[in-house]
Amino acid sequence: MASEFQRNKLRAMFDAFDADGDGYLERQDFEALAARWCRMPRVAGEPELAWRMENVMLGWWGHLAAAVGPGGDARIDMDGLLGVVDRLPAMRAETMATADVMFDAVDDNRDGRISRTEHRRLIDAWHGRPVDTADVFDHLDQDGDGYLSRSEFAFLWTQFWTSDNPGDPGNLMCGPLGAGEA
Repeated sequence: MASEFQRNKLRAMFDAFDADGDGYLERQDFEALAARWCRMPRVAGEPELAWRMENVMLGWWGHLAAAVGPGGDARIDMDGLLGVVDRLPAMRAETMATADVMFDAVDDNRDGRISRTEHRRLIDAWHGRPVDTADVFDHLDQDGDGYLSRSEFAFLWTQFWTSDNPGDPGNLMCGPLGAGEA
């Protein structure tokens, strides 16, 4: 069962996923999320990457919908999202595929590294609006080289979704904690 820390951390993500703001996640919310990501410059310019992005986003909708039971008219609340998050340690392949497509989407210059600027685009794309990132990147860039490698990114991505330790740097992967609060 998700802790209060995880619930608070993931609330901003739930709100970002809930495109129509009705308090529930539905397929059309994930279609809107995929469309938002597909407007990113690199994704928009690479049809194969756009296809991967759509498949990943709608794949997560499928996991959420399956978690609440059969039927195509699923509506998922915050508890439903957290129920899937509880299962993420057993969903390594899906989590890594998501990290991989996210990395490619924000690696605009295709140098195999995510810069501070590229990471900021990731945060803004997730939230669907500009977010003050403060010194988030400095916490993520554990080796201080100014970039996140693909393996660093994947580790931090997984940590964001699964960590219950407030001190883990991956908790900041999608922006400062509380980024979704007004």
